[in-house]
Amino acid sequence: MRPLEALAKVCGDVRAGEPEEGVLGVQPALVAAPASVAEAAEVMRVAAEQGLSVVPRGAETRLDWGTPPERCDLLVDTHRLNRLVEHAAGDLVATAEAGLPLEALAERLAEEGQRLSLDVPLPGSTVGGTIATAAAGPLRTLFGTPRDVVIGLTVVRADGKIARSGGKVVKNVAGYDLGRLFSGSYGTLGLIVEATFRLHPVPAATAWVTRRVGGPDEAHEAVQTVLHSPTAPSALEFIGPGTVAALLEGVPDGVAARAGQLVKLLGGDAQITEEAPDGWGLYPDGTTLIDVTAPPPSLRELVGLVDGLRPGVAMTWSGSGHGQIGLPSGTTSEEVAAALGALRDVLGRYRGAAVVRYAPQEVRGEIDLWGPVPALSLMRRVKDQFDPDHRLSPGRFVGGI
Repeated sequence: MRPLEALAKVCGDVRAGEPEEGVLGVQPALVAAPASVAEAAEVMRVAAEQGLSVVPRGAETRLDWGTPPERCDLLVDTHRLNRLVEHAAGDLVATAEAGLPLEALAERLAEEGQRLSLDVPLPGSTVGGTIATAAAGPLRTLFGTPRDVVIGLTVVRADGKIARSGGKVVKNVAGYDLGRLFSGSYGTLGLIVEATFRLHPVPAATAWVTRRVGGPDEAHEAVQTVLHSPTAPSALEFIGPGTVAALLEGVPDGVAARAGQLVKLLGGDAQITEEAPDGWGLYPDGTTLIDVTAPPPSLRELVGLVDGLRPGVAMTWSGSGHGQIGLPSGTTSEEVAAALGALRDVLGRYRGAAVVRYAPQEVRGEIDLWGPVPALSLMRRVKDQFDPDHRLSPGRFVGGI
């Protein structure tokens, strides 16, 4: 039986792929959009029987991250997997399907005065895509990334079998390993279909404390002041070229007192605002986006290096030691390679890293997107165990995984 016919027997939405649906230029032969976990499992089972390569797709907000797949026989679209399966408000836990947009999830949780403490810089991002790319915004300073807020995960394995780990209560940590493993896996280990998250109450009050800084030394000193202060910010972000901003959350009196204390500690032109500063939580502009792991002690050198690059380079950095650098349109592959080399030299001294998330096609093929990966051999063994035939997003991840 032909793949299209076999898939049509188990899924109500199967069709031929279109050129505009290409994943970094690789057109899918077929597209299937399952409407339930069981249907997704059947799609994956048929794909295994037919020997089809599979690439997941959520809302396409990060489909241009990573490297092009070696092939794409089947694109699995998760937009119909869009239910809030359960919201146990009393336990501060929610389970959502992979295709549910985070904005829609936030609206539902807010009805009970709760939130998923995971902001993402790209509107429309889905539950599954956010976990698969380990995406997070400034709130990662206090709350971490997807791997830190996922307490249970349901995935469909390469052979079509459903696997679940974790539980529905925060104290059950049995699922953290699978949640951590799939966070940032780029669809190479299995199809994420459901996730259970730990939640937090929506804060009664918020305030931002911002200060302009004049260069690497001032940026470093201001960040260190915030990180070592007793004000306990929920998020801290350096927004290049020269703003340090901290988000304070809690009860109104407490937020006001802590904000005032932080203004005094920062000095200069530090001020309190009710609205986030421009650029807060957004990726910097540019046609090439470099993701950096940069521990706080490296910030002075990082800002100095970025300031020395070509005009138009922008950056953001959060207090967790993670940031992004945007290189403007017209940056050549040679300039990108030089910037990457300099970043990796500096950050390597702090056990940091620099990874290209996206870049123009003419640049992407001329640079090393991932850089050194010490755990690559272990990652390949994990890939072999989860996807022995290497059919899931083949070549999308580091080292051709």
